[in-house]
Amino acid sequence: MELDDVSWEDELQEKFSLMSAISEEAGEDNKRWEYTSGGSDIGMMNLSEEIFIFILRKLDPTSLLRVGSTCRTLFRVCSCNSLWKKHFQVSFGVQFATATCSITAKAAFRMLFMWRTLFRNLHCNRSMQERLFAEVPFPPQRYWTQWLVVEATVPLPSVRLPSADIQELWGLEADVLEEKVKDKDEEDELMKFEWKELHDLAVEQHGGLARVYQHVLNKQHCHDHTELETLFHQYTQCRFQWLFSYWLFRQPPPFDRQLRSVFLQWRRHNKTKVATWGGTLCDVRYLASLHPITADYWRGRLAHGDETLGIQSVEGYFSMCRSLVAWILGRDWGRLKRRKVYEDTLDGVYLVLRRELQDKVVEHQRFWQVAKVQMTRVCTLEETAANYVNWRMIESLPYYKLYMVSGNSVYLNHVQGFLQRKRLVHDWIHLEENVWVQQLLPEPLNSLLEYHHKIPQDSLHGDSVSAQLSRVVWLYLNSGQQLYLEAVKGLVLQYAQAGLACYRCLNPGHSLEQAS
Repeated sequence: MELDDVSWEDELQEKFSLMSAISEEAGEDNKRWEYTSGGSDIGMMNLSEEIFIFILRKLDPTSLLRVGSTCRTLFRVCSCNSLWKKHFQVSFGVQFATATCSITAKAAFRMLFMWRTLFRNLHCNRSMQERLFAEVPFPPQRYWTQWLVVEATVPLPSVRLPSADIQELWGLEADVLEEKVKDKDEEDELMKFEWKELHDLAVEQHGGLARVYQHVLNKQHCHDHTELETLFHQYTQCRFQWLFSYWLFRQPPPFDRQLRSVFLQWRRHNKTKVATWGGTLCDVRYLASLHPITADYWRGRLAHGDETLGIQSVEGYFSMCRSLVAWILGRDWGRLKRRKVYEDTLDGVYLVLRRELQDKVVEHQRFWQVAKVQMTRVCTLEETAANYVNWRMIESLPYYKLYMVSGNSVYLNHVQGFLQRKRLVHDWIHLEENVWVQQLLPEPLNSLLEYHHKIPQDSLHGDSVSAQLSRVVWLYLNSGQQLYLEAVKGLVLQYAQAGLACYRCLNPGHSLEQAS
């Protein structure tokens, strides 16, 4: 049975991984939450335990652990059985019977929560697999076999144990087992059963699933749970990496080839690192960094940090990528345009859906719906740019991304205005009357005034001639103020005249026309 409420599960996992440190001793500093007014001595801690319990019933398990970690008094109140019995039933679907269970409801919830989380993610947890797939009859595997009693379906071979072990682990009576063996006509000392068959027998024998849980908890009460806590803590630290690696490298062969192709399609990547795809030395963190959605998943930022729901969004994203690649390859476009449409569309999709991805699962249909809108906007921007050089130049503009996200034509007009102003600068410097200016300007300044040049942000700083001209050009292109264009012309002519004076000093008696 899966947990019903996953919104708090991620933080609860982190809390339980540190539970060994949260005990009654942790409250020795006895912090007090007191809210007093005037000279009154009445504060929150003066409330009765009944009132506290009534208030604390409204909290989820994570919040309950938080409150209980503040002081000894609240630790004791927050450990009340009546509070944790409710969470036990909601999370595991069975009631907790205080009278017949030898441990508290809080301790039972804690152990079962750790076990259920580990078992539910068994497919990507190599450490857990090594313990469960070992020879079951021998210690310390009996500890893990006892936990498996509460599971109806177990991905392990049939159980082969002596009759005494089966009776102890599942709490079955000898005559029930003898009757089953007689029906099977088996004479082997080790009795062979399917896991589900034993589970059903245990439920029937104990009179319900709740009593099976109580039987397992009573048996486990006397055991040391250090290994369970260690595995759980290890899983909470690595669960996103493990599940992402499993999803990326454990697909069926045909789908695996498609996924690898789409994952690297038109993405700038290190061929050396990609060559180890799926191998022991593979840099999985590097692969995750190639896409924003996998990078966010790696950091636990999808679907409120739920690793299982988050990977569903990742699957939907790459399913959309396959559809997008197929659509783009079907167009009569050149290689450069195909790549840029793909990259810009994916960037636009993530800009639109990033906040939605943090809150919930986003399915393939939703991804593809947004992708079609983003493709339309990318193609509109490409038509506005008129050529690939201009298209690359405007991609760093804030209006470019704003149009991708909103589709507002105002931002498209800003992009068009930027290109028109860049053309004006280009046309002015190429006037016939300014040929001498081009000849005298150094190459970096000539390059800056060319229509195909993109101004890097780091070139706007400093006192150099190039930095000064870059700032004025940048102000004109982004604001459209005529005074900045005049300032550009003035600076260019000033630098050209300075260059002319220097040339005359070095070459007296020679004109610029003679030199050219």
